[in-house]
Amino acid sequence: MIVWVNGSFGSGKTTLVDTLRRSRPDALVLDPEMVGMLLRQIVEVPTGDFQDLPLWRRQVADLAVGLVGEYHRPVLVPMTLVDSGYVEEIFGALKEAGIPVHHFFLKVPREVLERRIDSRSFYPDAPDKDEDVRRWCKGRIDACLAAVDTLPGGTVFLDGESTPEELAVHVLARIGGTPA
Repeated sequence: MIVWVNGSFGSGKTTLVDTLRRSRPDALVLDPEMVGMLLRQIVEVPTGDFQDLPLWRRQVADLAVGLVGEYHRPVLVPMTLVDSGYVEEIFGALKEAGIPVHHFFLKVPREVLERRIDSRSFYPDAPDKDEDVRRWCKGRIDACLAAVDTLPGGTVFLDGESTPEELAVHVLARIGGTPA
């Protein structure tokens, strides 16, 4: 099974996945951003967003299918994915492979997202680069908030202002697990 934790930048996806991992130590964590970073080292990303690369979407789906098929363990995926076509492409490939996907979306108000993004440091030794990343993340908030209405049926919406432990209880109840 795939547990896809979706939401805007700063919504708490990675924190929730880290919390889930403590309750499900058998789970593997797939961070599709790593696939994007690798592709950025190899090819140009004309739009600046590696999700726009068809290869990224194929690789993410193929890697998820491979991890489930090879290791027979749940895969936790913390990734913002709000373009409805991209969601359909990746989730469609997972469904075609016969892999159940539990899709969770962390809903967080804009002002909270902005505060969380502002408090993060991406490149502590490069303040200009750090600010560029913050600006990019904040620039994606509108699309993430608008995506709530376009996400696939079956998406479970969670209150991203809840604690990671509270969120993990909800997720584990849906996927069949117990908190650690």
